[in-house]
Amino acid sequence: METVNRQKAMPVDYYETLGVDRGANEEEIRRAFRRKAMEFHPDRNKTPGAEDKFKEINEAYQVLSDQEKRTRYDRFGHAGVNGGGERGFDGFDPFGGFGDIFDTFFGGGGRTANQPRSGEDISHRVNLTFEEAVFGCDKDIEINRVEPCHHCSGAGNEPGTAINTCGTCNGSGQVRRAQRSVFGQFAVTTPCPSCSGNGRSIETPCSNCRARGFERRRRTRTVTIPAGVDNGMQVRITGEGDAGSNGGPPGNLYVQVRVREHPFFVRDDSDLVYRTSLNMAEAALGMTKPIPTLEGEDVDLEIPAGTQAGSEFRVRARGVPRIRRDGRPTDRRGDIRVLVDVDIPSKLNKYQRKLVEDLAYSLANNGKRPPTTTAKKRSGSRKSAKSQADEPEERAVEPNTDATDPQQDDKQRGLFDRIKDTLTPGGE
Repeated sequence: METVNRQKAMPVDYYETLGVDRGANEEEIRRAFRRKAMEFHPDRNKTPGAEDKFKEINEAYQVLSDQEKRTRYDRFGHAGVNGGGERGFDGFDPFGGFGDIFDTFFGGGGRTANQPRSGEDISHRVNLTFEEAVFGCDKDIEINRVEPCHHCSGAGNEPGTAINTCGTCNGSGQVRRAQRSVFGQFAVTTPCPSCSGNGRSIETPCSNCRARGFERRRRTRTVTIPAGVDNGMQVRITGEGDAGSNGGPPGNLYVQVRVREHPFFVRDDSDLVYRTSLNMAEAALGMTKPIPTLEGEDVDLEIPAGTQAGSEFRVRARGVPRIRRDGRPTDRRGDIRVLVDVDIPSKLNKYQRKLVEDLAYSLANNGKRPPTTTAKKRSGSRKSAKSQADEPEERAVEPNTDATDPQQDDKQRGLFDRIKDTLTPGGE
């Protein structure tokens, strides 16, 4: 598993870059490239943009000079030769100096057209739920990749017909001839024009792939997503990319992971962050708070008395599986980090206000009980039945004593409990 930045600039047309038409033969493409390369090579051309132009010319030639890549480019465009921007091109360093051009064109070797080449990498995006990313899952995905032709098994000939050694290059895939230029006479090595560098002569091309040996097909693959992957990660499936040529290995499949957000959990590496709210009486008295988990069951968390806003508690080993540096998950899990918010009510009824006022008095006066409230004189008018029903039942008021009395602590706690009852949903 690995993350790779695969952004690339807008592709340009390779034929337009070299200044040739789509029916140009190999010799015309080679001459056009040499002319353009001489013009824009950074060792000779110091104008702004010359290096970028030379790089485009080099990239265009590497595709159009390779018969297999050129065929795929003609059919599928840039996606047919580079996996939609997944990989760069092989070959010499475009800024390595003039010697690189001479090595390539004038007998300096380079790889042959029939040398084994690995296939291109391909990518696919998959969307996961939060739980699928945490616990891992299997996903069926549909990919579009290059495979050996099913009709000729990649040989390029119609089954039952002969494949002979090319008589022009004797199977080497290359021909050498003398070439005059402004620098003198050079021995030029080019792909064989008779066999397109394959070293083979096919009498009857395959009716399905027309001697290319490859075709593009859609396949459904089941991909195992390991536990603990995060948004933006990639899962690499070795050997599930495009097929290689001339016996080369296939490329890889990169599955790009996108994870949906969770309704109330936020991921922080291998931990899950969960916010819970307490009213001021619950924070002062402490309580047992049920905390949800990704397994679907709640766990009880003990909130101690006197908890402050912003406090953090942990539910151990209920987070995300930890991932090692090599991308594989471990048996260890992160925690659920519980962040506490204390809600202060913005509006109180008469009973709640009286309780909070009594509490404020007691806190400001070293724990003393508030003075006894004189009972209101009954007036001639009666209260409505509804207003009487809304008010809580009158409670007996204890005489005022000092908080140092051992029995007074219980009475003070009763005040907190009454506040807690009236602030908690379903209370008084």
